[in-house]
Amino acid sequence: MRPNFRDAAATVLLLILSSASALADGDAENGKKLFARCSACHAITDQNKVGPGLQNVVGRPAASEPQYKYSAALAASGLTWDEATLDTFLKAPTTLVKGTRMNLAVTKDQERADIIAYLKTLSGK
Repeated sequence: MRPNFRDAAATVLLLILSSASALADGDAENGKKLFARCSACHAITDQNKVGPGLQNVVGRPAASEPQYKYSAALAASGLTWDEATLDTFLKAPTTLVKGTRMNLAVTKDQERADIIAYLKTLSGK
């Protein structure tokens, strides 16, 4: 069976539109509380832990923190951490970037929206 470009494009568009509606309602204060589960691996500063520091992450190219050793998959991804990409990645990291070391998924739409709203406060966005 040959892949159908039109079907693939429609799927991507639906993902983007569903992400955008969830992101519009993000609560940064709740996101700050939810971020506690992320803080085992990520700092809200530029300090790296098990994962890279997330200060100024929104708008930043993926795998661009110079002092952190990223997986080859993430380094080759060409992604930029905008709201839609963060939403897709947080929902299913290994689906978006096969081979990433990030393995914590945030499956609830509102929780992802809240965490992203919080990350935006760390990025001046």
